[in-house]
Amino acid sequence: MEESEHRCIRSDERGLTAVIEFLSAFTLFLMILTAFMSLAQLEMGSNDTEIDQVDQATVSALDYLVGGPGWYVPAMGNGDLDYQNATAEWDAVSAEDLNTGRVQTGLVLSGELDENRLNALSNVTLESFSEGLGLAEDLSAYLHISVQTSTNNTRIGLVLFEGGSDINSARMASTASSIVRMSGEIVIVTLQVHDAGRQSENLLMTEVMARPIGGGPEWIEIYNDNSFATSLYGWSLNVTSPSSSNDVLFQSGVISGQSVALFTGSISSQIIGNASQVIDLGTYGILGTGSMNLLNDGSSTLELRFTRPGQTKPLPNSRAEWGGQTGLLLGLNSALVWDGGNSLNSNTWSVNQAATPGEVPSSITNAS
Repeated sequence: MEESEHRCIRSDERGLTAVIEFLSAFTLFLMILTAFMSLAQLEMGSNDTEIDQVDQATVSALDYLVGGPGWYVPAMGNGDLDYQNATAEWDAVSAEDLNTGRVQTGLVLSGELDENRLNALSNVTLESFSEGLGLAEDLSAYLHISVQTSTNNTRIGLVLFEGGSDINSARMASTASSIVRMSGEIVIVTLQVHDAGRQSENLLMTEVMARPIGGGPEWIEIYNDNSFATSLYGWSLNVTSPSSSNDVLFQSGVISGQSVALFTGSISSQIIGNASQVIDLGTYGILGTGSMNLLNDGSSTLELRFTRPGQTKPLPNSRAEWGGQTGLLLGLNSALVWDGGNSLNSNTWSVNQAATPGEVPSSITNAS
């Protein structure tokens, strides 16, 4: 009887030990599984629908960009698109037409990155670029294209294009890259898609002529500090003198990327230098020509302003002041020139005795 009880006790002990070992092994398994899932979560990222959508949009947009030559559909007078006259030669279309029509900026022709299309990116606004790549209205892009390998060592790392909207205020972003050939070189195209907005507010006044000689026109030189083109819609010029104030709000027009535009009182008599565009303001009462002196050459304040979407109050982006307490006195055919720095500060402007319309100093263009 005692031996039977002893065997039962030993059997119970073995069973209890087996249960304990099983529970210990199962607990260890759960710990390993939890650790694995944590690592997998870090590796794969969170299961966030919005982020997944941005990732998909980035991959799709990059495929449009490097998957073919792209296209352009012109706009008709009633605002509809003229699909019958669509063309793949979007790079031959003017900046103004690209802005009013619809463009998909494909960069690859016959299996290689096409230099003409690459150069034509400067005629496309960031808004048109983003829309053409199929990005939603709340998404924008930043594009970087550089040489990765070349037989010419001095070209390795050379940036061929870099521009887009600032990502600093983005809540989410995604990046995708693709490698393409161009004239025997390997080029890497990197596209970043984010939700920080599409505004590129970098138009800058660089020179002002208020006292022309020989019946010439008054003019204002404006530099586009973006790689993409900038639409003039929402931009305005305001001039204030001791006796008057006047302004003009632009409803149309485009300034190509990294280029100079001249706003003049007379296109026919304007010396343009290296300006890529000349825009007539003679009919707006801002700039005059000959004996019609609309800019007060004694004392005035001229502002380039921008009104952000959804707002009604324009904000100054550049300001030129002369006369009064500025110490900047304009003589005949002398011009007020921006030297760089804070363009809203009169201390960054000086008087140049020889006007240079259309010639922005390299110290300004290289700093952009």
